[in-house]
Amino acid sequence: MSPRILVTGGSGYIAGVLTRQLLAAGWQVNTTVRDLAREPALRRLLDAEAGDAREQLRCFAADLRADAGWAEAATGCSHVAHLASPLPVGVPRDANELIVPARDGALRALTAARDAGVQRFVMTSSVAAIAYGHGPGEHHFTEDDWTNLATPGIPPYIQSKTVAERAARDWVAREGGGLAFCTVNPSVVLGPVASADYSASVVIVKSLLQGRIPALPHIGFGVVDVRDVADLHWRALTAPDMADERFIACSGFLWLREIAAVLRAELGEQARRVPTLQMPDWAVRLLAKVSPAVRAAASELGTARHQDATHARERLGWVPRPPREAIVATALDLISLGVVRT
Repeated sequence: MSPRILVTGGSGYIAGVLTRQLLAAGWQVNTTVRDLAREPALRRLLDAEAGDAREQLRCFAADLRADAGWAEAATGCSHVAHLASPLPVGVPRDANELIVPARDGALRALTAARDAGVQRFVMTSSVAAIAYGHGPGEHHFTEDDWTNLATPGIPPYIQSKTVAERAARDWVAREGGGLAFCTVNPSVVLGPVASADYSASVVIVKSLLQGRIPALPHIGFGVVDVRDVADLHWRALTAPDMADERFIACSGFLWLREIAAVLRAELGEQARRVPTLQMPDWAVRLLAKVSPAVRAAASELGTARHQDATHARERLGWVPRPPREAIVATALDLISLGVVRT
């Protein structure tokens, strides 16, 4: 019989790509959504991309904040890919709005997996759990590093990913039994966009194309294509001896000005609103006094966080696309879907 896997957060950006890959490989897929009213749209999207998924796909209602539905969703599964996690577009007033569901949702999924006899559990974490709280300047990070939450001013999303992964690893060591647990830690995820229900990470490219960023602050981040993140999950789900592993998913660090330059070079007139001017650091700091979003950017000024994916390449044979491909694919799909009008 084909293996059955639970993919949590089935309507999410990475989850959609991974689910299509699993269905194409013949896996039986259980997936969770917060509200079953989203199931028809999810099925239409998967059917369009992966053929008729009705026989292979089962949907369950399960929320990160509640116990209901998790045990049923995990029943009969040998594998779990836990991708459900809150990812806001804005900055919440209270960090616990993100920390609590991220942490408690991971523990709910783990408990259901262990109780159902699941063999392999791959959790989507983030480089947010690795690369922050180490001060300004240029840094090079590997899977051995952890974000330092004792540093003042760590944004809520970064706190949530760090707390959730640490809590999951502590729980597995204490209560996991024979459950083999590992994490995939992506940088900023870009790439093809299947629908207008896109990830918050895509907003970076969307804002540049729409000209909503008048000038480019001196900030940057690692980039990875969503197809490569899904592929790394696939490899972590199927390779032997994955217990306690951790894999950075990043294809390169770029400054925001470099991302803007890629868009202008590859899209021509369609990128006419993409800014060309660099915003002085003093102007970013001034705007930060009145804007929470700019305040987060101000804390990043001049900091380069290089995330080394050598371990994924060597251990799993993972070969990601260059960042340019992910950036251009994001832009072209946002335009074709009408999300961005040029």
